[in-house]
Amino acid sequence: MIPTPQKVQLAAADIAVDPTWIIHPEDVDAKDIAVRTLEKDLDSFHGLRLAVRAGGDKQIRLRIKAGGVVTGAGPEIDRQAYRLQIHDREVEITGNSAQGLFYGVQTLLQTIRRDGTGRLWMPSGSIEDWPKLQLRFLHWDTKHHQDRMETLKAYLDWAARFKVNMIGFELEDKFEYPSHPVIGAPGAFTTKELQEIVNYGLERYIQVVPQIQGPAHFSYVLKHPEFADLRADGNNYMLCTCNPRAYELIFSMYEDVIRATAGVDYFFVSTDEVYYAGLCSQCARPYNPENRSLEFVDFVNKTHDFLAKRGRKMLIWAEFPLLPEHVKLLPPGIIDGEATFNPQESERGIRGLAYQSMQGAELLFPDNLTLEAGRPGHLDTAFEEIAHGHHWQGNPIGAYGAAWDDSGLHAETFWLGWSAVARWGWNPGTPPPGQHAAEFMKLYYGAGVTGMLDVYRLMQVQARAWERTWDRVPSRVITHRYGGYFGKGLSTHRVDMTLALPLINDLPDWFPDPFWADRYKGWLAEARERSIENDRLIGLLEENIGRADRNQYNLQVFLALARFMGHHWRLLLDLELAENQLKDAQSAGLNGTPQQTVGQLLAAYRTVERTRNDGKRAFESLQKVFEESRYANGRSVGGRDFVHVFDDVKDHFADRRPDLSYMAAPEDSLGLDAWLEELGGVMRVYSNLNGVPAPVPENRGH
Repeated sequence: MIPTPQKVQLAAADIAVDPTWIIHPEDVDAKDIAVRTLEKDLDSFHGLRLAVRAGGDKQIRLRIKAGGVVTGAGPEIDRQAYRLQIHDREVEITGNSAQGLFYGVQTLLQTIRRDGTGRLWMPSGSIEDWPKLQLRFLHWDTKHHQDRMETLKAYLDWAARFKVNMIGFELEDKFEYPSHPVIGAPGAFTTKELQEIVNYGLERYIQVVPQIQGPAHFSYVLKHPEFADLRADGNNYMLCTCNPRAYELIFSMYEDVIRATAGVDYFFVSTDEVYYAGLCSQCARPYNPENRSLEFVDFVNKTHDFLAKRGRKMLIWAEFPLLPEHVKLLPPGIIDGEATFNPQESERGIRGLAYQSMQGAELLFPDNLTLEAGRPGHLDTAFEEIAHGHHWQGNPIGAYGAAWDDSGLHAETFWLGWSAVARWGWNPGTPPPGQHAAEFMKLYYGAGVTGMLDVYRLMQVQARAWERTWDRVPSRVITHRYGGYFGKGLSTHRVDMTLALPLINDLPDWFPDPFWADRYKGWLAEARERSIENDRLIGLLEENIGRADRNQYNLQVFLALARFMGHHWRLLLDLELAENQLKDAQSAGLNGTPQQTVGQLLAAYRTVERTRNDGKRAFESLQKVFEESRYANGRSVGGRDFVHVFDDVKDHFADRRPDLSYMAAPEDSLGLDAWLEELGGVMRVYSNLNGVPAPVPENRGH
């Protein structure tokens, strides 16, 4: 089960589940979310439709009894507890509160299994359960995309199944901000829509906590000319907190979001990477490490006062530039998102989260699994960190499973990592990562899937190989940046991913440089291996889409990514083939056979034209699948265009372009259209000089 219960006692016998059972809400409204969830998921997962009524020979009784399960913990943990008792003709789910009852229903649903004959069974016995950590966060980061409403509701349903009770919703510009409409991206969620998402979560005992970047990572606001005077030291990255109008701006944004998240108790002030606190001309104190830390403290204290008056508990990232000696100046009662300073925070009454990033900067697919010694995957790291990390030196209140959108990964690639943090936040240290991964596959996709661990391994191997097999050259997109973690200053080490192409020289010595395949010899060998591997991956995915009982769309996302990566191996091998065809053309020209020369030149042209078109189809298919669950990146809505400006400090892969084409940007940089045009020109000149009639193509598909 995900998460693993605290206490389990199983009897020897299994009990058949069939339509003769009824759901009996003993002292619970028949429309309660626990009743509706049990009824709905029995039907959708198992095709079992049970009546909801009192009485009946075989019944699932739902009850609430305060203090029914003794946890020995505080009231916030206690109310999440439940007892599940499964007997021959009666199942009883008793929650310490309605929330505990809801969690008991989720556990019952996970106990039910189908045997080889199609019959449903559940184990007899009892479970008593409650979480170790009060708050269990998943992170929705919407920097570079906006999910559709139905997508987020489906995510909340699955988060609830894993007993998650908090979402850190990093909104950036995906909310309308009525006080400053220019900030919200075209088509951003309205106040009504955000409240609808919040209400859907609250019904399932999940608080969708707004997480607002600021005063750093503020480019989504400062890129607009209206706020140019609030830029710290003139850069888009950070707000000048020494300007009183800065607080008017950010507090008005907070006010907007608070109005759209009624019912939520928390507010995440994302004081993330505030590199340049106090660096503006309006700051009275000299810019040095001590004053930088004090400026950070000032921001936190003023923001805490604002939020406390509005009934919100405050979470922050208590990190650089905060100094340990200044922790005592922070307000007690706040929550540190990554429990940075222990024991100073405990002494101050600050609680922390067991933080774990399940996705950072990897491209295409996260490193969930440990595939080689010395490079632990996110699951292994999260298992150790949550069970034994430094947060236990303080007074942890929860766990936080981050999944950053810096590289633009689809959120469907995060569920294995998200579920792991949810599981170990509930019951740290059990089970080990390998067991969790295996159990996740059966729960998330259904018992019919096969080889899904191989799918995840191959997706990860293919993604790392794709990421590795590009040249890195000085960027032509981002020629400088403002600075970074170690201080202000221009930097020119930004890079683009690209490949060289087989060379075509000017006439009369037009023949190619024959060293392209030598230059990429290692990658070409890998491409041959990865291409076979990619075929196997695609076969597994196509098979499992048919076998999965649920979340087939997740596998469709994986399949689109697998085909996108498969094109990369064909690209490399086709460029090798094209170079060989150019070499054959060279040999034919030297041997005085111009007709053969033109034929080989045309063959090279067709090869590259084919791989260019294959790449376009792979990207278009990927975009179509991605946009089934989220809106087009950088879209225009209602006559408003998206304003795309780089973050002055951070260089996110997904920030290179406003739309999803950033994923195709490395291949676009090759200039295949220009290469084809050049080769077409060579063919035309050579054909005319040698009197060889040939169907010389015009470059199509620009």
